[in-house]
Amino acid sequence: MKHLVRGCALGAALLAGVLPSVARGQDEPPPPVQFTGDLGFVNTAGNSEVTTLNVGERLTYRTAGWVLGEFFNIIYGKTDGTESTSLWKAGARVDRELTSRLAVYGFVGWERNKFAGISRRFDEGVGLAYKVLTGPKSVLDFEAGVALNQQRSTLAADDNFVSGRAAGLYRYNFSASAFITQMVEFLPNFEMSDDYRVNSETALVASLSKSIALKLGYVIRFDNMPEPGFKDTDRIFTSGIQVNF
Repeated sequence: MKHLVRGCALGAALLAGVLPSVARGQDEPPPPVQFTGDLGFVNTAGNSEVTTLNVGERLTYRTAGWVLGEFFNIIYGKTDGTESTSLWKAGARVDRELTSRLAVYGFVGWERNKFAGISRRFDEGVGLAYKVLTGPKSVLDFEAGVALNQQRSTLAADDNFVSGRAAGLYRYNFSASAFITQMVEFLPNFEMSDDYRVNSETALVASLSKSIALKLGYVIRFDNMPEPGFKDTDRIFTSGIQVNF
């Protein structure tokens, strides 16, 4: 029970940062300003006592070929009175369109996840994004870039390195109010070939109204060189409601 609750909360936070928000009409352009908020709370009592709080937000602003965005998520949980989940994530990104298909981007990010052995991780990077498919049914984007990483483990071990990033995001629109997305991200450490991470996120979204949608998601996070004492793979199934305006 406690692993299911913790996994759902963590997955919701991961998906909030990268996946598309509530569906609009297929030919309707995105609004200049878009805000998405996520709030989840779980409390059980009896044979097990579990409390989990999930708070997240994402804000995007579009103007004259520029896209600016930021997100912030907090996951906190207790099991039988003992802290069992503590995940904090924040980031900001700016994209500048060079052509109708090609854009350059820059980002900064911060994460703390002590239950994966990470006391804090900062990264700052740049890259290129290319729109391969832009049809009414299928949308496919590829991204590639580099980043600087500053990481400290919960054992106070520092690791600063240069990493790469290769990512693809595919979206298929079943209708104007339902779609599926698949994201895959590869993050190699350029200074140690065995140290790389792979993230995969699959989401199915169906709108209930213009501002509310149901979302099912499946997240896989793989770290080929996890912190000592931690497993290399997390698999998380999520379900929830997304609010957008």
